[in-house]
Amino acid sequence: MPLLDDRDYLYSRDVRTQLTPNATQRTTLIVAGCYIVVIAILWHVPILSWIIYPFKLLTVGFHEMSHAIAGVLTCATIHSVQLDPDEGGETRMSGGIPWITLPAGYLGSSFIGACLIACGFDTNASKIACLVLAAFFLFTLWWARRNWLTWVLILGMTGLIVLFWFVGGGVALRYFASASRVLFIGVMSDLYVLWDVIDDTISRKVNNSDASAFARICGCFPSQVWGVIWLLIAFVFFAAGILVGIAVFKESAALQKEQASQFLPVPGSSAATQGAPVPTFLVVVVTSLLWRLLA
Repeated sequence: MPLLDDRDYLYSRDVRTQLTPNATQRTTLIVAGCYIVVIAILWHVPILSWIIYPFKLLTVGFHEMSHAIAGVLTCATIHSVQLDPDEGGETRMSGGIPWITLPAGYLGSSFIGACLIACGFDTNASKIACLVLAAFFLFTLWWARRNWLTWVLILGMTGLIVLFWFVGGGVALRYFASASRVLFIGVMSDLYVLWDVIDDTISRKVNNSDASAFARICGCFPSQVWGVIWLLIAFVFFAAGILVGIAVFKESAALQKEQASQFLPVPGSSAATQGAPVPTFLVVVVTSLLWRLLA
């Protein structure tokens, strides 16, 4: 029987330590678990589903935004990004590489969800995630052109980001951001991928779904098989988001609050008066960009 090397033992112990959640992380995991239950109930009960209707549209927006970003990366021309009140969406583009742009909707939104879940374990990471989302929102608004629903949704979400930046010095951004909570939206984005793939490709076949179009192009497997593959990848992203959050963000809630008071502080706070004019600068930049889009 081979002996276990001391270095292997120390490495395995270090990995086990890194992946063992502390008290603050256990609270975050409990909150995430509650989100899963609440979202599952609200999503599938017809009347109650209206409570999370704006959040559903936001997850559809992530889906379409992922299509558009993949199109840009493969040299496609993006003509428009549209959301509709029936919780659907469409990204119109020409050119690009279809076998990359088609799966990018589900895979991209599940990756975004995983990143938000990981960031939901830390206050400063949640702040950064909000800024990145704000940049993506601006691009989506540019592509949305005159689609009023997309404009209303994204401007509303951006307004909530600004609002919750002021709550508790940004601590609320760990749970509230970009239409609700960083953690909440991360969980919901991944759950949207799981349920939508199952609904469109596994339980029933929708001829105009991304998986059906991808199956017609590749020809290797039917759309149901591609749906299962994308579903498994979404599960991997979901688990990876949790593991990364646990491994990377080990600070206690008190330490996170202290660090957040110094990083991109709330305008008007003591930290902001000592310097760090970044939030004001960002407001000016975002306002000018929106003015250019509306002009």
